[in-house]
Amino acid sequence: MKKTAVIGAGFGGLALAIRLQAAGIPTLLLEQRDKPGGRAYVYQDHGFTFDAGPTVITDPSAIEELFTLSGKQMKEYVDLLPVAPFYRLCWENGNIFNYDNDQAQLEQQIAQFNPRDVEGYRQFLDYSRAVFKEGYLKLGTVPFLSFRDMIRAAPQLARLQAWRSVYSKVASYIEDEHLRQAFSFHSLLVGGNPFATSSIYTLIHALEREWGVWFPRGGTGALVNGMVKLFEDLGGEVALNAKVSRLETEGENVKAVHLQDGRVFPTRAVASNADVVHTYNDLLSEHAGSTAQARSLKGKRMSNSLLVLYFGLNHHHDQLAHHTVCFGPRYRELIDEIFNHDGLAEDFSLYLHAPCVTDPSLAPAGCGSYYVLAPVPHLGTANLDWSVEGPRLRDRIFDYLEQHYMPGLRSQLVTHRMFTPFDFRDELNAYQGSAFSVEPILSQSAWFRPHNRDKHLHNLYLVGAGTHPGAGIPGVIGSAKATAGLMLEDLA
Repeated sequence: MKKTAVIGAGFGGLALAIRLQAAGIPTLLLEQRDKPGGRAYVYQDHGFTFDAGPTVITDPSAIEELFTLSGKQMKEYVDLLPVAPFYRLCWENGNIFNYDNDQAQLEQQIAQFNPRDVEGYRQFLDYSRAVFKEGYLKLGTVPFLSFRDMIRAAPQLARLQAWRSVYSKVASYIEDEHLRQAFSFHSLLVGGNPFATSSIYTLIHALEREWGVWFPRGGTGALVNGMVKLFEDLGGEVALNAKVSRLETEGENVKAVHLQDGRVFPTRAVASNADVVHTYNDLLSEHAGSTAQARSLKGKRMSNSLLVLYFGLNHHHDQLAHHTVCFGPRYRELIDEIFNHDGLAEDFSLYLHAPCVTDPSLAPAGCGSYYVLAPVPHLGTANLDWSVEGPRLRDRIFDYLEQHYMPGLRSQLVTHRMFTPFDFRDELNAYQGSAFSVEPILSQSAWFRPHNRDKHLHNLYLVGAGTHPGAGIPGVIGSAKATAGLMLEDLA
């Protein structure tokens, strides 16, 4: 019996495979690496566990739905722990903002920056919740396959001023520049420039206020493993070290999946959780309609890349929060350089992940596992030699963290590893080393984004960051729901 194949065991691919298998469609999940997870890979060095990322879980209900529709209870597979504060936001002048779900505490902190912004924040929160209702709850799992779908959504998008940028909309409510940064940085978590990304992405703030921020006991990898176990308990099959070399087509259908090791799987349908450009440019290079789609995709704006440092210390820095955003001396100018300039900025802003604050089991006793990431240009924006620039930037970041946040870091260092735009390109097949696929600007969102079902090949589907609705754990799990709905209709 021909199975349905899902390429890539990231969160999107896993969530889709679970939905298909739970609906009675025999599904084969193909993963090119030696572990599932995609970008949520796990490294283990010297007793330290490092989640490659993502590490911010903001909609546990979307994950829980995968278990309940399968007749299971999530708590049997994974334990989600609350994170408090959600984030600690820090500036070089010593200002600190502990962003959490306590309205009174938030308003008290806002008043210390600018008393007039308390009322402005209340208005921003109302706006964010309205966008959350329209953009996430109503449209986040609905596929946009025709322009008519976009036309139907247009009145709501217009009413919410979707043409404005995240920063512009925040600034219309908030006066203080520190607070403007505090409530606009979220789009960077999904590869969006706050000064160019549609204000629809302010919904992330309301999403966090609605459900909180969570972290799986045992790390993000424990959530991946729980989802894999659920899929296998339902009868699904996972093949690791299964690198797809090409998709064989016949007419306007995908006939079989060919692996690099020579294995061939005849298939009823295929869904790709791989990078969208890689899917069309490499896996479908023999199909004329797909090569044209690849050319079109290469003309789109891609999200930024990242430099990520994973490091284990023989000391637990309990002064840190689980999630810390370290703002550098510049905001608008730095982001402009990351997204638009051919070169590497002299300064940086950082996201510092300290999971042992919530779950000490991720490091040996008394030690700490960490990672820090810096947004950097993708290879199409700045074609840098990261074998040279990576170590340079690593040393600058370690020096900065030791000076401002983690005294004694270098003397405490037990192990570290680095992931650069070259690794996004080579390990994850990410076009131009982009960390988040197609950039989430308005003209590349919803119908303008690669569709959840291909328009040429009748049994080819997309899931994950490159399709609707976009990057981030809630986004890719939402894409799985949208894509699964189409596949279940077509395969019924």
